Amino acid sequence: MRAYFGSYTTVGAVILAGLGFVVVAFSAARLIRPQRPNREKYLTYECGIDPVGSGWSQTQIRYYVFAFLFVIFDVESVFLFPFASVLNSFTRAGHGGPVFVEMVVFVAVLLVGLLYAWKKKVLEWV
Repeated sequence: MRAYFGSYTTVGAVILAGLGFVVVAFSAARLIRPQRPNREKYLTYECGIDPVGSGWSQTQIRYYVFAFLFVIFDVESVFLFPFASVLNSFTRAGHGGPVFVEMVVFVAVLLVGLLYAWKKKVLEWV
């Protein structure tokens, strides 16, 4: 029982040491950094050109939705390639049916999402 709690003591000591290191590092950085506030330091900097106008601009939401759809189907391809490469070994072992059904359900859920996006006309760029 003592060895069991000794493991927790070791983990706690490592966590405390890590937190202590972070606190010491941030405190030291705060003490030794140069502090020379200047108006030009607080200006927005972009490509070496002075900012013109306000910093607010409106971006259309469809760009984010399109990027989100790309990420979803990119993740789908990441899961489908390993699945396709190991399906044969599962089939030889006699477990091919349930594994195949699981992947069909996965693809069906993603297709429902794609059909929903198509119905809402999210995929139209104009």
